[in-house]
Amino acid sequence: MRVAIYPGTFDPITNGHMDVIKRAKKLFDRVLVAVAISEEKRPMFDIKTRVEMVQAAIADIDGVEVEPFDNLLVNFSKEKNIRVMIRGLRAVSDFEFELQMGYANASLWSEIETVYLMPSLKNAFISSSVVRSIAKHGGDVSHLVPCAVLPYLQSRFTCM
Repeated sequence: MRVAIYPGTFDPITNGHMDVIKRAKKLFDRVLVAVAISEEKRPMFDIKTRVEMVQAAIADIDGVEVEPFDNLLVNFSKEKNIRVMIRGLRAVSDFEFELQMGYANASLWSEIETVYLMPSLKNAFISSSVVRSIAKHGGDVSHLVPCAVLPYLQSRFTCM
């Protein structure tokens, strides 16, 4: 069975993330969406809520699961016996950082491979920080996130 892990903070999960998940699912039998606790990033939503949002967003996609993690991604991948990591690239600016992370992960575990996937052009500009910024200022984010995520944002930003 071909299995991949797609890590991130998913604060919140966006249509760009979903695009990458769907592309990864075409290549792999199973995709584990690994939600990083990542307290140093000071996420807006707690880990429980972020996992719930991902679960709601992926509910109709067979072979996609979600789990939180709070250790080195390479160690989490080893625990799960997953040797392929998916990373999304929106723009050239993402590439340098992701390349360094891929090399760092490979230095920690020589069996890990990183596969870089691009979202479609219509989703290439979407990031969780863009969604949070628009929502914070009362803007419409319904075209940027899965429908299942909107209630979480609406409860957080009452002005939406």
